[in-house]
Amino acid sequence: MDLNQSTQGKRYLFFITQNYSYAILRPLQSEILLRGGEVAWFLMGEQVSAHYLRANETQLKQVSQVKAWQPDACFAPGNVLPNFFPGKKIALFHGFNVTKRVQKNGLSTHFKIRGCFDLYCTQGPNTTKTFQQLANEHGYFKVQETGWSAMDPLFKPSKDNPYLAEQDPRPTLLVCSTFSHRLSLAPRLYQQIKDYSQSGKWRILVQFHPKMAKEIVSQYQELQNDNLTFVETDNVIPLLQAADVMLCDTSSVLLMFLLQRKPVVTFRNQDPQPHLLNITKADKVEAAIEQALTRPAELMKKIEDYCQELHPYQDGLSSQRVLAATNQLIGADNTELKSKPLNLMRELKIRKKLGYWGW
Repeated sequence: MDLNQSTQGKRYLFFITQNYSYAILRPLQSEILLRGGEVAWFLMGEQVSAHYLRANETQLKQVSQVKAWQPDACFAPGNVLPNFFPGKKIALFHGFNVTKRVQKNGLSTHFKIRGCFDLYCTQGPNTTKTFQQLANEHGYFKVQETGWSAMDPLFKPSKDNPYLAEQDPRPTLLVCSTFSHRLSLAPRLYQQIKDYSQSGKWRILVQFHPKMAKEIVSQYQELQNDNLTFVETDNVIPLLQAADVMLCDTSSVLLMFLLQRKPVVTFRNQDPQPHLLNITKADKVEAAIEQALTRPAELMKKIEDYCQELHPYQDGLSSQRVLAATNQLIGADNTELKSKPLNLMRELKIRKKLGYWGW
């Protein structure tokens, strides 16, 4: 696969519904623009804000504008993409596979096929195999293991990281949590994290899923002091780079942290595996964090083995591989692929949401 293909004369649309999608797609945008292509963004729904668009980024606000612009390919770091948009449809995923919900076929919802995509750009061997099996079964999409574009900046540390504190000798603890009340550590470990923030033993950064309940967010914002900082951001990577250890639950962000070969302490994780230090009782969390900070050799070996299956690419070139796979799809006749299913109910829902009834 040629990673240095020109994108001259090609147009690429980014379809997003969540603010965290900006950070997933911007590394890919950089590669497209570097090679002479054009990029535009289309935002759908109330959970994504144009506030995060940069001055040099183009937004198409109406479906009619997308139709007129005629993208060669559309990328979505989510589950759906309008079939009536022009161009090839590329799935990039909003996170790694974390077994929060399981389908009737026994597979994680990470592998749910909705009939929207022509190509799935998978993150590593432990998801590529299943998607390839599903491609063989359904017959209307292709699969290419590329690594995840969102991870490129993780392996290119910036000197301008605002969360680094080189003059502070204390270990840095990053606390992250999913929004689901059933799975979230935030309400269950509030007192412990409050105590940690008052003790001053660690420098603490706190970042929650954007859907976290507002009352929980307010509670943690009130904890801020010289030892604890609450961060709201559309780009979690600088936080991951700044921390020594993570405290998390079942949020997929923990997998991004692991890719740095840094340990994670989880609280009541739904799929506790040997590469995690999983704790089920609140009074055991502090000791687990202290253990993680020593980086036990056996634990670090398990983390390394897991990362090789999850996302073996540490070269920061995943966006280039995604782009190469996409351009290969654009240039092929793809006659071996079946037509995508109609999915009339989903089609009607998305048309209603977008207020579009044309062809």
